[in-house]
Amino acid sequence: MNGRDSDKNRQPESICRPVATIDPFEGIDLAELERSLLKPRTLMNNLLVALVTIMTLAALVPLFDVVWMLLWKGGSNLTLKVFTELPPSPLEEGGGFGNAIVGTLFMVVIATLISVPVGMLTAIFLAQAKTESGFANTVRFAAKTLTGFPSILAGVFAYGVLVLAMGGYSAVAGGVALSILMLPTVVLTSEEAVRMVPLKMKEAAIGMGATDTQLVWMVLLPTALPGILTGVMLALARAAGETAPLLFTALFSNYWLISEGHIDITHPTASLAVLIYNFAGMPFENQINLAWTAALVLVLMVLTTNLIGQFFSRRQIRE
Repeated sequence: MNGRDSDKNRQPESICRPVATIDPFEGIDLAELERSLLKPRTLMNNLLVALVTIMTLAALVPLFDVVWMLLWKGGSNLTLKVFTELPPSPLEEGGGFGNAIVGTLFMVVIATLISVPVGMLTAIFLAQAKTESGFANTVRFAAKTLTGFPSILAGVFAYGVLVLAMGGYSAVAGGVALSILMLPTVVLTSEEAVRMVPLKMKEAAIGMGATDTQLVWMVLLPTALPGILTGVMLALARAAGETAPLLFTALFSNYWLISEGHIDITHPTASLAVLIYNFAGMPFENQINLAWTAALVLVLMVLTTNLIGQFFSRRQIRE
């Protein structure tokens, strides 16, 4: 019995033997990993980082220079009156460009009402189309080509189609010209946003018996909405600053677009971009100062629109 008990109490040699520890840094010279400027790879890395930083700051110089110049020359004349008064005539003091702000916003709204529905439907078709679809590839190629389309040609097109047909310049023609420039941005950004919707969400909706229409309206569009809004904001920022298309379509006006509760969209309409173009070439100091102030307001409008677009873009990335 004692022999059996001693055998039971005896531990296996493999358990009693201490396990040898392995040093993960064995054979590695830690001194070789120390950061030193004398080493070629570290020196080259620091030089390239410094070069990229300098080039980035150099690229920002024109932007800050323009903003500073606008604040310096246009900020001094930025008062409440410039938003509520009409453009002054030559040799007249004071005045403002309230009608140009209203006209710009109104034509951008017209362009948005045209380009956003068409652009979103086109983007959904491109995102859901088969990769080998020849028609989809043609539409996508046309949209990419339109991104580099000269803005003045959009104005010439709207002039030939609308201005000549309507018998005069109008806010409608200006809105149509701007919608041509907005359309490719809306299409391409919306398509990319729809494509970024996770596949598992689509499969889950299809597995629950959702139709293609329900899949688009209840899954794709709500999920891709931040990305779509980002594209719309970028397109709005571009349209608000265009001048050439409006010279052929809306021209300019010294009067309010809305008069006595009536909106006149079939006559020439003022815009900030054209007002800057007209007043910048004037020999009168008051008009030149108003051009600088109008440029500052236009830049602030475009900057605000871009910031809103960046907000929606970051929101989509977080989601």
